Amino acid sequence: MKTQDAIDVSDDVVKSRFFKSRTVIVAGEINHTLAEKTVKHLIALSEDSDDPINMFISSPGGHVESGDMVHDMIRFIRPKVRTIGSGWVASAGALIYVGAQKENRYCLPNTRFLLHQPSGGIGGQASDMEIQAEQIRQMRARFDHLFSEATGQSKAQIAQDTQRDFWLTTDAAIRYGLVHKVIERIDELEQG
Repeated sequence: MKTQDAIDVSDDVVKSRFFKSRTVIVAGEINHTLAEKTVKHLIALSEDSDDPINMFISSPGGHVESGDMVHDMIRFIRPKVRTIGSGWVASAGALIYVGAQKENRYCLPNTRFLLHQPSGGIGGQASDMEIQAEQIRQMRARFDHLFSEATGQSKAQIAQDTQRDFWLTTDAAIRYGLVHKVIERIDELEQG
């Protein structure tokens, strides 16, 4: 029993210190559960103070609208959010990553990035498939616009580059305008 009490106390201490660190972790598949948890964490930190929030992202991507929810919340709250890529930042994970302003986008040295056009399963009646295809076309146009604004690349260039999976190393991501700076230590984050 004492061991379980020690674990519970330890978990509470870790949770308390984690909250005080103003850090959010987005790891794994992007889905509605992860998005809800992330948004709640961002809102709670926003209510706590206006100090910057560090968001670490390592994700293969996932559900686009769940990514949209987090992306928009990063821009909605008052505190500055610094996104820090680690491992891989792919698809809807990249959408979340560019929610931060360019000067607030960092990554660790071994991060890889993946941008690609949206995809989805189309099925059902012919009229429903036409509607679904149109929704994917609209999503593609929106992605091209968002990533163009985030990187400084033209919409046409984004569309061309993401016809197929478009992988970027850290150096390539900096040249492309996706990443502001590669960091190795937390001390390298710009203050304030």
